[in-house]
Amino acid sequence: MEKVKKIRLKAGYIKFLKVLGVIFCILLGLYIFYARQISLLGKIGYSKEASKNILFSFNKEYVLSVGENKTLNRAFESKDYNEKYMDNYTKIKFVDHKDLIANINKLLKIGYSNSDINIILAHGDNDSVKRFAKGEKIKYLEEFFTVDYAKLDNYDRYVAYSDETGEDEETTVLFVNLDMDKEDYKDAILVDKFSTDMLVNKHRYLDEKFVPTGLSKIDEKYTSEEGMKASRVAINAFIQMSKAAEKEGYEIVINSAYRSYQDQVEINDTYLELYGQSYVDRFVAKPGFSEHQTGLCFDIGSRKSNVFANSKEYQWMVDNAYKYGFILRFPKKYENITGFRTEPWHYRYVGKKIAKYIHDENITLEEYYMLFLDK
Repeated sequence: MEKVKKIRLKAGYIKFLKVLGVIFCILLGLYIFYARQISLLGKIGYSKEASKNILFSFNKEYVLSVGENKTLNRAFESKDYNEKYMDNYTKIKFVDHKDLIANINKLLKIGYSNSDINIILAHGDNDSVKRFAKGEKIKYLEEFFTVDYAKLDNYDRYVAYSDETGEDEETTVLFVNLDMDKEDYKDAILVDKFSTDMLVNKHRYLDEKFVPTGLSKIDEKYTSEEGMKASRVAINAFIQMSKAAEKEGYEIVINSAYRSYQDQVEINDTYLELYGQSYVDRFVAKPGFSEHQTGLCFDIGSRKSNVFANSKEYQWMVDNAYKYGFILRFPKKYENITGFRTEPWHYRYVGKKIAKYIHDENITLEEYYMLFLDK
């Protein structure tokens, strides 16, 4: 039987393998350490990309002392990260803007404080902040931007309107945001989607092709003449309201409902011929600017009185319409906000939640829109 020969490595090879083993152990140790540090930073809210850059910039201890901070995380993820602004990043509230860190850097360079930048970021989207950062530093930033719904892009208009009218900051922001610093019907915004909270006035219009969702014929028992139409959601709400009023001895009726763009053209032409341009400009909405085209509003009357404003039905509507999702659209004391003269008969369906808020807070649809819908 042959003896198995033992293979013996030369001393040089053994030494090489030992060195290789040591290197492997060191690399393995470094990887385990690196993975643990990444995991540690991840547990307090930092992404893998941010954690890697934190470790390689030797800022781990600082970041751990700060703790979770979304703005700092975004900074370490960004190619725009600037070491000298690291403390600033930790004090600026995070907003999910594409160019957040680049914009912060520019605003800091201009001379804005951390609190200033928080105000700026709270009042604009990514692009508007980007545009704002290209301008010169504003000395009295709080003048208009303490108003929650103030917009960065409107700053110059706020200044011009306030200087011209002498209005306070909140009124100025409201009116400018509603484009009331512009001429009626000029440079208006197109509203192309139907919704129960849509806003149509002298600065927001519908085109001639717009037709409300669920446009349906109204049962003649609820109207003063046949053939009237409206959005089904508004019709159903009116029926409930009418039945409730009837139970209490009040009789309300729809005198006017949906009017198409072309219907409004014909109305304008008729009144123009009868009363002239000044009357039309004052009392008749231009085609596309009438709420009646939304299919959500009704001119309501009393079956017991020829003058609705003097009827018991009118008072019942004032007290109860919001319970069924309707608001008095053009109150007398808010003509300067709605842009239309008072119409005690004109009720608009907005849904119960919005109607209750408007009723309880005693505001207009324009103001509600600025507070909650103008994004």
